Amino acid sequence: MDRSPVTSGNLAEVGYEPNSETLEIMFRHGGVYQYYNFPNFMYDRFIQSESLGTFFNAEIKGRFPEARI
Repeated sequence: MDRSPVTSGNLAEVGYEPNSETLEIMFRHGGVYQYYNFPNFMYDRFIQSESLGTFFNAEIKGRFPEARI
């Protein structure tokens, strides 16, 4: 999956595959994770949020199936 760099204190790169509804995040302090069943409208809200890290902690972490890759 292609990822793009983002401006965030905790997140380094973000990618999204709409067909499989998979969000992929590379963290600044190591680790790449995929989040499954992540709807397109949530990705739009996430990528347009004022703070990606705050949105991640409030709306994504622990709310979607995930796997470290």
